[in-house]
Parts: sequence; C-alpha cells; structure tokens
Amino acid sequence: MSRIATRFAELRAANRAGLVTFVTAGDPTLELSLNIVCGLPAAGADVIEIGMPFTDPMADGPAIQAAGLRALAAGTTMVKTLALVRAFRAGDNATPIVLMGYLNPVLAYGPDRFAADAAEAGVDGLILVDLPPEEEDELAPALAKNGLSLVRLATPTTDAARLPTVVGGAQGFVYYVAVAGVTGTKSAAIGSIESAVTRIKAATDLPVAVGFGIRDAASAAAIARVADAAVVGSAIVDVIANQLDADDLPAQVHGFVAELARGVRGARQG
Repeated sequence: MSRIATRFAELRAANRAGLVTFVTAGDPTLELSLNIVCGLPAAGADVIEIGMPFTDPMADGPAIQAAGLRALAAGTTMVKTLALVRAFRAGDNATPIVLMGYLNPVLAYGPDRFAADAAEAGVDGLILVDLPPEEEDELAPALAKNGLSLVRLATPTTDAARLPTVVGGAQGFVYYVAVAGVTGTKSAAIGSIESAVTRIKAATDLPVAVGFGIRDAASAAAIARVADAAVVGSAIVDVIANQLDADDLPAQVHGFVAELARGVRGARQG
C-alpha cells in the first residue's frame, strides 16, 4: 500500500482520526522550514502537507499568502521544495507527504519531470486547488505512472450532481473544504460539516479529511469526531509569522502542533 493508505489504515485500527498539518516550503527560510517539517511527526502530525510557493495563490487567505511570499523571498523554488522532501525522507520513510498548491508551477516544471522528481524525492500525493477533474489529462497520467495520488477537493457547493465526478477518480483521500472562500478567514458549523462528510462517505470509500477554519485543539477535536482527519494550515502558519524573530521558532510550531494532536487523539475517547 501507499504511505497514505497505510497511515489511514493505522488510524482506523487505532479508532482515531488523523492530524494533517500544512506548512509552506521555505517559510521563513529553507533551513528553518526543514527543521519545522522534520519535527512535525514527533509533535503528532499523521500526514504533512507542504505548500509549493506561488506568486498568485488565489484560494489562500492573508496568512498563507504571506508565507508564500516569505518563502519566495528566501529563494524557494520547486527544486528546493523537492530537496526539502528528500531531506525529510532521510529520517522518516513512513509519514505521508502531500504537496499542495497550484497548477502553474507544476506545468512550468513539466508534468513528466515533476512527477518523476517528486516520486524520487518521496512525495506521496498532490493537491492542486485550481485543477478541476475535467482538466487533469495533462498531468494525471504522469502522476499515475509514478505512483502519486491526486487528492481531490470537495466543497460546500459540491452538489449531488457534481459529487460523483469529484470523488470518482480521487486518490489517497478526499479533502473537504469546510467553508466557501479563502483559507484562514472563517469557520463552518460542525453540524454542516458532519452532514457533508456523511454525504461524501456515501459516495466513496476513501478517507475524508476536513480543512479550512480549524484554529485550535478544540476545533480540531470537533472535526476529529466526524471526519477521518482534521487539516490545520493557517493557524500553524500564523505561529510561524508571530515567531519569526524567536530563537526557538521550530519548537514553538511543534508545541502548537502537539496541542492540536492531543485534541485530535482525545476526540473519540470515552
């Protein structure tokens, strides 16, 4: 099985949801970014999403936009993003890594070259927020050839007619975007999330991870009670932004992730 499938099978066996953490490659520097990523599994991250910096991140709010700009200013490129994954894999061959971002940098790199290099570096999957299923043909064959999962997004506006198209070719897991809008700006009611997860699970056997609007351990725990994983991005990126001058920046991030993990892991107890 893939690392993603293996990890979600482990979570099911443990009767708990997973914690998916997002950070941007190269934020605030490549060295600090690597230190942050390497410490995430020990802090409690079950799956790691790594953002590919891009100049026009249209689905992201101010926090992740700023992270991307910091990363680009630090000289982060796609080659260096993959090098970060490769360096992480030198010490961890179990934690799934999913690259998240936009289609443009992947096409600029070249779909076949990207898929081969990403797989060699140790990437397990890809989330491209601006790539609808109907437009996947240029990239999907290269990903499949190299064993990379293309994770698809469902949203509150994905209706019953659209849902089969979204989940039909999804791989790894389905990412449910809990709110309409950009990242880090608002939260959805847990009742609406639970009904959406139930609807998605009726259409696919893949795990469902829920993201957007999860700010703390309590909200992560609430999601963990109804979904297979809680995804936290902007709140972690905010810790980085607020601790840019701190000597212990990675430790601050890992401490916050540990709080989130305790919330997620305690969500189904009792």
